[in-house]
Amino acid sequence: MFCPSCKNPMIVLEFEGVETDFCSNCEGIWLDSGELELFLEDSKDKDDLLNSFSKVKNSKEKKRRCPICKKKMGKTRVSEDKDIVLDECKNGHGLWFDKGEILEVIKEGSVNKSNKIINVLEDMYKEKIEVRKTED
Repeated sequence: MFCPSCKNPMIVLEFEGVETDFCSNCEGIWLDSGELELFLEDSKDKDDLLNSFSKVKNSKEKKRRCPICKKKMGKTRVSEDKDIVLDECKNGHGLWFDKGEILEVIKEGSVNKSNKIINVLEDMYKEKIEVRKTED
């Protein structure tokens, strides 16, 4: 599978039984439909987060193509109070997360702080997280 952002081949990573496609060039992550939910703990907070997703009508971000069906994906805002816009396949194939976005989305859900997935993602995106903290 090729990266929808930079067109390089992606590699498959497995986090606690969930396979993701990772671009080692731009550090984006593709999750097939339903896989984000597997990273989040089963709780009301998870449902609230997923229900907060909304379609973005006029995004200035470049439209990317789904790595599965090759059709242009729509833009989805994670929540009104967060400036995280994801690419979502209109045919339901999955979600594209630019570098570090997946960690921010998972942290918005109810996740145990000792969760191995969080630890791995924090290691992968440590530099980006530190830059964002200094910008705030």
